[in-house]
Amino acid sequence: MKSIFNITLLALILISTVACKKDSRPNYEYMPNMYESVPYDTYQESDAFANGVEAQLPPEGTISRGYTPFDIENSTEGYEEAKGNFKSILDSTQVDHARGKVLYDIYCGICHGTKGDGQGNLVKREKILGIPSYDDAGRAITEGSVYHTIYYGKNAMGSYANQLNNEERWQVVSYVMKLKSDLEK
Repeated sequence: MKSIFNITLLALILISTVACKKDSRPNYEYMPNMYESVPYDTYQESDAFANGVEAQLPPEGTISRGYTPFDIENSTEGYEEAKGNFKSILDSTQVDHARGKVLYDIYCGICHGTKGDGQGNLVKREKILGIPSYDDAGRAITEGSVYHTIYYGKNAMGSYANQLNNEERWQVVSYVMKLKSDLEK
């Protein structure tokens, strides 16, 4: 008799607990600070830092993850320095001409042409003029000059530093040098 009473009492408590739950209103939260952190606005005043502002500059001398600095300046002297002294960081096993071709066709082929002859679709439609071929003797391009031009841009060509990461730039450079050697044959 006593066990039937205990089972009935337990069943009533369980049924009353389940019956009070409504899906239309949120349940109780115990320790809500554990679930919802206190957000900080960017320029909010705060006692956490010495200058009293949440937004802080990165420490001096730090470099963002994945970013490789290019120490040659964006000038004619920098271009000549890169042309004469700057070499590819890729060795022969890392060069992938198939990948370089894909990137070249996306970013360069529209102006420079798929063969590097300066006859891209925009040139053929006379939207831009004066793009020389890669085998033009007056240009005498090198790996360093091509990389410098991709990184900073030159004349009417803008920079592609934001579109291509460091390794992709070198893949395009190696493909451009392949196109140059193919045109010189």
